[in-house]
Amino acid sequence: MPKYTEAIVSRREIATPKAGETRERIVDAALTLFRDKGFDETTMRDIAAAAGVATGAAYYYFRSKEELVMAFYARTAEEARTLLPPAIEQSKDLRKRLRAVIDTTFEQFAEHRRLLIAIVRIGIDPLHPLSPFGQETQAMREESIETFRIAIDGSTTKIPKDIHDDLPTLLWMYQMAVILFWMFDQSKGQRKTKLLVDGTLELIVRLIQLASLPLMGPMRKKLVSLLRAIEE
Repeated sequence: MPKYTEAIVSRREIATPKAGETRERIVDAALTLFRDKGFDETTMRDIAAAAGVATGAAYYYFRSKEELVMAFYARTAEEARTLLPPAIEQSKDLRKRLRAVIDTTFEQFAEHRRLLIAIVRIGIDPLHPLSPFGQETQAMREESIETFRIAIDGSTTKIPKDIHDDLPTLLWMYQMAVILFWMFDQSKGQRKTKLLVDGTLELIVRLIQLASLPLMGPMRKKLVSLLRAIEE
C-alpha cells in the first residue's frame, strides 16, 4: 500500500467509534471550508476550529490538507460502490450505462468543483499523491476502470475481443477529460458539458459498434499496439 494512504488507513483502523466520528467531522468541516473559502485559503487551524477540535487533534488524524483531500477521494469511492451499480443496471443500452456512470460522478462532485479546480494544478502531476494518475490513487483508479468494464459487459453492444480489456481504461480516460471540461464550464447549469457528453457518447458508442466490423480489424490492432507501447 502506498505510504501516503497507509498512514491514513492505519490511523483509521485503530480508531474507536468516537474517534471515527471525530475524523468524519474533521473531513466534513474541511470540505465545507474548501468549498466556501477555497483550498489554498483554508488552514488546518480553520478546519480544527470548524470541527470543534484542537488544532493538534486535527493533525493527529490528518497531517495535511492533502490527506484530507485523499480522505475525500476515499469517501467518494465508497459512495460510488453504492450509487453506481443500480444506476448502471437501469438499462442494457451502452450509451445509457456510460451516461449513468458519468452523471453519477458529476452528482458526487457537484458541491466540490471549487476544490477540484484548486487541486488540479497539483493533481495533474502523476508523482503527486493526489494525482488521479499516480501510485497513491491506483486502487481507486482501478476500481473506477472496473466500473466501466461492468458497464460494457452488461450491455447489449458487442465488444471486439481484441479491445475488450483496454476499452474500460480508454473510457475512464475519456471521463477524466470530461470532468476537466466540466470543472471549468461556466455556462448555466454546466449546459456545455451536457452537450459535450451527449454528443461524444453517441460518437463513442457508434465507433465501438463499427469496430466490430471485420474491415476494422487492422485499426483495432494499431490501437492495441499503441496502448501497449504507452503502457511500456
